[in-house]
Amino acid sequence: MQSWLETIPLLRAGYHEELLQKVAALRKTRCIYPKEQQVFRSLALTPLPEVRVVLLGQDPYHGEGQAQGLAFSVPDGIRIPPSLRNIFKEITSDIYGDTFQSFSSDLSRWARQGVLLLNAALTVEAGRAGSHKKLGWHALTDQIVATLSQESQHLVFLLWGAHAQKKEALINAQNHLVLKTVHPSPLSAYRGFFGCRHFSQTNAYLQAHGKESIVW
Repeated sequence: MQSWLETIPLLRAGYHEELLQKVAALRKTRCIYPKEQQVFRSLALTPLPEVRVVLLGQDPYHGEGQAQGLAFSVPDGIRIPPSLRNIFKEITSDIYGDTFQSFSSDLSRWARQGVLLLNAALTVEAGRAGSHKKLGWHALTDQIVATLSQESQHLVFLLWGAHAQKKEALINAQNHLVLKTVHPSPLSAYRGFFGCRHFSQTNAYLQAHGKESIVW
C-alpha cells in the first residue's frame, strides 16, 4: 500500500485509520465484512503504479464467507454470486466466442494484473447491503478515483450500474476510456450488460496505448 499512502492525501493524513477505528467499534457488537486485514486488500494487491483498469463496485458482499476485499470477488469454494456469474457469461461470449470456460471466483488474478477491484464502501454489516455507505468510505474512494484520473494516463474505468456511474464526474474522459453499462445483477443484466463487450474493448484500448491485455 506504500505508494497509495504516499499519493492519496486522505491516506497520507491517516483518514483510513479513523475509519478503521469506527469499524472496529462496530465489530464489537455486530458482524462486519470483510475481515479487518482484508479491508484494503484491493490496494495491497494492485499497487498504484500498476493500475491499468478500475472496476468499481458498490460495497462488499454481506453474506458469510463471501467478502474478501475485492469488488465482485468471492473465495474459491463459495457459491458464485449471480452478478459474478453474469460477468463470467459476458467474458465467455466477448472473449472466447461462447466456448465453455471455467473461471475462478477469486478475482485476485485480475488484481495482480492491474485491475483495481474497488468498492465505493470498503465494509458492510452482515445482511445489510449499503449499511456503511455513510460511514465515510466514499470520501476516500472518490479521492482514489480522482487521483488515478489526474496522475495516470490511459486507464480503463468500468462503471456498471448507477452507483458506479456516480463517480464518472471524477474521471477525465479525455485521458482515459470510460465504459458504462447497467449492473451485471440478474435484475438488470439483460438491459445492456450482456453484449456490452467491455472486456475486449478494454484490451483493445490497453494494446493501443502500449499496455498488456488483461487475461480475464
